[in-house]
Amino acid sequence: MDATTFVREYLLLGLGFDRIEDGFVDAFTGDPELRRQVENAAPPEPRQLARRAAELRAELPNVEFAADRAEFLDVHLRALECSARKFAGEEIGFVDEVHAYFDVRIEPGSVEDYRAAHRAMDEVLAGDGSRPLAERLQAHRTADEIPPERLAECVDAFSSALRDLVRARYPLPDTERVEYEVVGDKPWSGFNYYLGDYRSTVAINSDLKQHMAHLPHLIAHESYPGHHTEHCRKEAGLVDAGQVEHTIFLVNTPQCLMAEGLADHALGAVVGPGWGKWAEEIYADLGLRFDGERAEALSTASAGLLGVRQDAALLLHDRGRSQDEVAEFLQTWNLTSPERARQSLRFLSSPLWRAYSSTYVEGYRLLDSWLDRAGDAAERAELFRRLLDEPLIPSALR
Repeated sequence: MDATTFVREYLLLGLGFDRIEDGFVDAFTGDPELRRQVENAAPPEPRQLARRAAELRAELPNVEFAADRAEFLDVHLRALECSARKFAGEEIGFVDEVHAYFDVRIEPGSVEDYRAAHRAMDEVLAGDGSRPLAERLQAHRTADEIPPERLAECVDAFSSALRDLVRARYPLPDTERVEYEVVGDKPWSGFNYYLGDYRSTVAINSDLKQHMAHLPHLIAHESYPGHHTEHCRKEAGLVDAGQVEHTIFLVNTPQCLMAEGLADHALGAVVGPGWGKWAEEIYADLGLRFDGERAEALSTASAGLLGVRQDAALLLHDRGRSQDEVAEFLQTWNLTSPERARQSLRFLSSPLWRAYSSTYVEGYRLLDSWLDRAGDAAERAELFRRLLDEPLIPSALR
């Protein structure tokens, strides 16, 4: 089998998963004839997809690919085989499932780290010491809510400001653009739908209150220089160079861990330390009061809680704890409201998204340690550019 045929078979395989679970194909910008071929065929059986993934993986060493392309395809075929086996009803341990999907091994975090984060947050939110930290945090978050009628203009302001910064450092095609829409009844706070031809639609969930401290991160994550920017640069670089395996983006594959880790570092990559004061000035132009220094300090203090949601997934799927127990765990350590905990449980319980929390936790950790290898700001910017442009996988970074 030659390389062109192999990649075509890989794309057909990936598209087949959308016939089993709608949304498994996060984006496809390749040959529309391939999608029509899959849609016009009978829905595949999961075991059939698992066999095909295994066959392609066995054939891969016989195809002439550069080493990085072969490694990329290999770990993605492994992930697809595991997904197909899960869809077929096969019992696979949760830790092994996450490893097959995302090319990482996970383990529980430390409650001592979470206690330390609580102490740091307590210092930032010092005030009425008789009130529990969770109550003070909830009051802070309530005061930080963006008035719903002001959300659209806030989104536009941060999107424009970040776009200017990104285009100066990581050039984008002149025709690229992002459109925003507000949606409801979703298990996530925001989502990027990449449409191809350098265009994205970013959906923002109206069921969750949007906060001033979070919005700059959300826009950076979904658009500039996060998911939209990565898709654009890979389309203009890898795809235009013939690596059309990057015309498909599949849920529960190493692509996701790399993309979410990149996106969670996006605001730091273009604004860096001091993002709070930078955001404060933008809000001030809109007539909104925002304490950027305090918001940044609270963000730094709460960083130690990163692993809580992955621990919640382990409790639910590896330790067999009930949803009530996991909700209580989230409320205790993430200091979240019962409503927010239940929203998180909805994500953790979804057949498609149950393992996905690890992409944020392990993706952030892996890319953080990799970016920290940089000797100065210029080298760090270059490493971030490589994340945007190259087909890197977790094991290659390790």
